[in-house]
Amino acid sequence: MAIEIREVTSGKHLREFIRFPYRLYKDNPYWVPPLDFDEKSTLTHGKNPALSFCDFKMWMAYKDNRPVGRIAGIINHKANEIWQEKHARFGWIDFDDDEEVSALLFKTIEEWAIAHKMEAVHGPLGFTDFDKEGMLIEGFSELGTMATNYNHPYYPVHTELAGYQKDTDWIEFEVKVPEGVPEKHRRISELALKRNNLTLYTAKTSKQILPYASQIFDLINLAYKDLYGFVPVTDKQKEYYTKTYFSFIKAEYVPIILNKDNKVVGFGITMPSLSKALQKAKGKLFPFGFFYLLKAMRNNDRVDFYLMAVAPELQNKGVNAALFTDLIPKYINARVKFAETNIELEDNQKVTSQWEYFDRRMHKKRRAYIKHLLK
Repeated sequence: MAIEIREVTSGKHLREFIRFPYRLYKDNPYWVPPLDFDEKSTLTHGKNPALSFCDFKMWMAYKDNRPVGRIAGIINHKANEIWQEKHARFGWIDFDDDEEVSALLFKTIEEWAIAHKMEAVHGPLGFTDFDKEGMLIEGFSELGTMATNYNHPYYPVHTELAGYQKDTDWIEFEVKVPEGVPEKHRRISELALKRNNLTLYTAKTSKQILPYASQIFDLINLAYKDLYGFVPVTDKQKEYYTKTYFSFIKAEYVPIILNKDNKVVGFGITMPSLSKALQKAKGKLFPFGFFYLLKAMRNNDRVDFYLMAVAPELQNKGVNAALFTDLIPKYINARVKFAETNIELEDNQKVTSQWEYFDRRMHKKRRAYIKHLLK
């Protein structure tokens, strides 16, 4: 039977789009599903402020009236302006192991991109850096995280068959929590704080972090500005992300570095791993999903590093050591054994080198692909 491509145009279609991966990854022990309400918010105009500067469409592929694939197309006009490109992005891509299906999904987004006078398509990418990025190319037998995509090993094969090539790679590490703070870290931390007149602040509740939320995003805009595809966070996005995620932060796992003027010049947002809890929740907070998440927040032997940033003028001056010096005793006290770094650009030596002093393994790699379109 012929494969049919249908644009997602209704709430019913959006639910089908969001739930499609559940069939594809049924009984897969490594895939971590997102929360349905979070996906719906991200993919809905009027809820996600990033859509105010993006063109966006979603499609699903059907065979014998059965869903067999999905893809989203994004044109981020701010990104194209900043990076002086004419690129469309693909994201939310999943498909059966059927080359005809994947080829048609890519063909659909490429035709859409050409119609909008774009010169290339790259991805998987979301609207912003806070969405999931990259296609897994190594580490298929490793548990995923809430912040990253998981995909079957045949995905990169199909993507390359469709004419896509490497644009950039991200790597991830699993880091063993040491039995104590390394003496070198402790010494560097003390010197860095003293020499630069800095203070380490750790909130006791997520509410106490809120006064610093806007400054945290300002620092992200400053520290991340040269990273692949990055687009500065707007004021509306700050409000959206703060409201959506900051209330669920484990405050003691979020150290903040302040300068003498009480300005944020460094921070680390880490969380107990929610991977297994999300697998049990199956996309739903109720009736039991919230319980699984709450339990994972309270008792967990793994943590995930989500965001970390240091002001450019303080980079390579020991501020990262101060963050680790604060976090390690807390992890030990909570019996945390491993930390997951999440994605880091492979050529970002400032970030990847900070793990050299720990027992770690590079266990995952993911790729952004690109295909230049014929003019």
